[in-house]
Amino acid sequence: MPASPDPARAAAAPPPGPDGETIGFYKPDSYNAEESVGHMMRRITTMLAQAVASQMSEPGGPTFPQWAPLFKLHMGHATTVAELARECQLDTGAMTRLLDRLEAKGLCRRVRSVSDRRVVNIELTDEGREAARQVPHVLCSVQNELLTGFSPEEWMQLKHYLRRLLDNAQAIAARGEKNDPASS
Repeated sequence: MPASPDPARAAAAPPPGPDGETIGFYKPDSYNAEESVGHMMRRITTMLAQAVASQMSEPGGPTFPQWAPLFKLHMGHATTVAELARECQLDTGAMTRLLDRLEAKGLCRRVRSVSDRRVVNIELTDEGREAARQVPHVLCSVQNELLTGFSPEEWMQLKHYLRRLLDNAQAIAARGEKNDPASS
């Protein structure tokens, strides 16, 4: 009689790929976190953030966590606290605290909507617009330096792989939301 499958292993097994076959790149008995894709991506993101922060840090200027909302406001991706929180993947409480700091630096202001008093719009000040204009220059500089030694073909291939990883991560998240009774 065959042994029953180990439920812990079955739960950890990835779903089959498009060809129906699952490849087990990682094995619990030989797992090395430092060599995992997630760990390396997290380290790259952290180090990238530190490099951006060091280039963006003028005295009194926006910090690394503050430049993303400034840039999203500047690009028109959001106009309210709730929209900006969604765009920056923060909860509204954290976004409110971040906006408090940006407002204290004179980089943005909150303005009540005239059509709906419950809505608070966020506007950049002249100083905020100037700070936001610097963001793409710094991001391009840091990311180009990060890609030192890559050929244009390798860069395109890397972006292709990262998009596939993102698609897979979004599919995993969607399955989790579908199975989460709290999200229904």
